Amino acid sequence: MHHFDVETLTAGRWRNDGGATRQIVSWPVGSEEFGWRASVADIDRDGPFSAFPGVDRTLTLLAGDGVRLACPGVFDRLLDRAGEPFAFSGDLELAAELPGGSCRVLNIMVRRGRWAARVERVTGEVAPPAGHAGVLYVLGGRWQAGPDGRALTSGQGVWWDEDAGVPGGAATPLSPDATALWADVMPTG
Repeated sequence: MHHFDVETLTAGRWRNDGGATRQIVSWPVGSEEFGWRASVADIDRDGPFSAFPGVDRTLTLLAGDGVRLACPGVFDRLLDRAGEPFAFSGDLELAAELPGGSCRVLNIMVRRGRWAARVERVTGEVAPPAGHAGVLYVLGGRWQAGPDGRALTSGQGVWWDEDAGVPGGAATPLSPDATALWADVMPTG
């Protein structure tokens, strides 16, 4: 398991200057084309959302009043509840609107036909299934993850690849208010 703290990750501005992305992991590391990717995005203003053909995405609000994602004739969805994942096709040309100002989201992207992802809010112990990859992102409280037993707080987490194995890999809540996002990324091809 690899630990991260979102505040220490380098923020890269978007081409349209509507936000910035802090990449947690792009797998395989160093490859030009990702199989799966996890990042945190700060959305600063209304505007188009980049299309990613052949990719399935799950966006989850982390902070702020929300973001409305719209694709005419397909869906119009306001993500205004923190910790509630929303899955959609990256093939779509979307528009993003910020009804209450800037917000922060967790973005999980998987290459369709090679990977699938399920993102859920968790409050109890979780462990990566053998052969799966993924991310645990702490929303609140304190968690312990990885064989080193490091304590994690809001904005921190761990990621692992499909070869990481399960021994010592469980994530355990350490406080009654512990909540996290669990992205289980599984190979499909």
